[in-house]
Amino acid sequence: MAESVSVHWREGPESARCGRPSRLQRFAVSAAGAAPDRGDSVSRPQYTIGYWHFQYTFATRRYVVTGKREAVSILAVLFVLTSCGGSQGGGGGTTAATVAIVPGGPHPYFEPMRSAIADAATDFKLTKGSFEVPTDWKQDLQNQLLTSLASKGYNGFGIFPTDGDAANGIVSQLVSRGDPVVAVGGCVHEPTKTSFCLATDVGASAYTAAKTVIQAMGGKGVLLHGTGLLTDPNTQLRDQAVKKAVGEAGSSVTLITLADIDKDAQTADTAINQALAAHKDINGIVTTAYNPTVAAAKALRTLGDKRIKMVGIDDDPITLAAVKDGFLVGSMGQNPYGQAYIGAYALDQMHRGCKKKSGAPYFIDSGTLLISADKTTTYQNDFKTLTKQIAGDFKAKYLSC
Repeated sequence: MAESVSVHWREGPESARCGRPSRLQRFAVSAAGAAPDRGDSVSRPQYTIGYWHFQYTFATRRYVVTGKREAVSILAVLFVLTSCGGSQGGGGGTTAATVAIVPGGPHPYFEPMRSAIADAATDFKLTKGSFEVPTDWKQDLQNQLLTSLASKGYNGFGIFPTDGDAANGIVSQLVSRGDPVVAVGGCVHEPTKTSFCLATDVGASAYTAAKTVIQAMGGKGVLLHGTGLLTDPNTQLRDQAVKKAVGEAGSSVTLITLADIDKDAQTADTAINQALAAHKDINGIVTTAYNPTVAAAKALRTLGDKRIKMVGIDDDPITLAAVKDGFLVGSMGQNPYGQAYIGAYALDQMHRGCKKKSGAPYFIDSGTLLISADKTTTYQNDFKTLTKQIAGDFKAKYLSC
C-alpha cells in the first residue's frame, strides 16, 4: 500500500524573490497528517501542481507525496534543479508559455483560430498551443474547461467569453495563479483582469456595413437586420451601430430587426426566409453575424432577384460566392486568425515576464474590411499582412519587458 509523506522546505533569497521555491533549502520527512512547519506558513492562495506522486500547496508550503518513501529522493533532485521562474504557473517564466485558445462555444467563426494557434506555436516556439471548445454556449462549461486546462499545465489563455460579465470570475481565478489572460474575438467586460481584448471594432464594422447598404438602396426603403446571439458581447454594439446608421438616414429608411438568430444554420434560415416572405417591401439586408449572413446569401440566390441590396459579415464560401456573383454588395471581413495568433504572442511575452505598459489600451483592433467582388481573392493576404504588422509592433507598443 502506498505511503503518504510530507516534504517541508524553507525558502532562501531566490525563492523569496520569485514567490515560489527555487531550491529546496531543507527537507523534513514526516508521516501523513503531520503538522506543517508553522515557521514557514504564509497567507497565500492555494496553488496546486499535479505531478505523478506529489502535490504542492502554497497555503501550507508542503509537498504531499503519495508513493514509496524512495520517491522523496527523486523529488529532492527535481527541486534542487528547479530554477527561478520556471515554466509553471504564469508570468516571469524563462521558458515559453503553454497557450490555450478557448472560444465560448461551437461556432464556425472560430475555426481559423485552430490554425492560428498551431502557427503561433511554431513561429513563437511555444511549449504547446491548443484550440479547445466547450460543448455548448454556457459560462460554467467554459469555466470547467479552463480549470481543467490549467490543471494540465496550461499557463496562458485566450478566451472568447460566453458571458462578458460572468467570465470575469474565471479570469480572476486564472490571473491569481499567475496565468495571463487575453480576450480574443470578443471582450470580457471591464473592469477586468483580462490584459487585452483583441477583436474587431464591431461598432465601426456594423456601421460601415449599414451605411453601405443604405447607400446601395438609394437612401430609402426597408432594411432588414439579422443579429447575433444576445449572449455575444458584440451583438449589442453592432445593433447600436446599425440603428445609428438608420437614424442618420431619417424617416426614409425603416428598420426591421431579427434578433438572436445566430444559434445555428437552421435558426437563421427559418428567420430570414420568414421575414422575406412576410415583408415583400424589403430592399436592403444587413447581417452582423455568421449564420444569418449565410442564410440571407442563400435566400437571395434562390430568389434570383438582385433588387435587394445586402452586406453581410465573415467569409463563408457561400457568402463569398454570393459576393462574386453580385447577390451581395459585400461582406465585412474579420480577422479571427489574427486575434488568436497575436493573442498567443502576447500571452507568451507576459508569461516570460513582460507587463502591460502603463497607459496601453485594453481594446486592440484586429482589423476589418469590406470584401467586395474585387477583394474576394486578395483579402486573406491583406489580413495576414495586418496580423504580422500588429504582432511585430506589439511588444514596443503595449508591453514593458
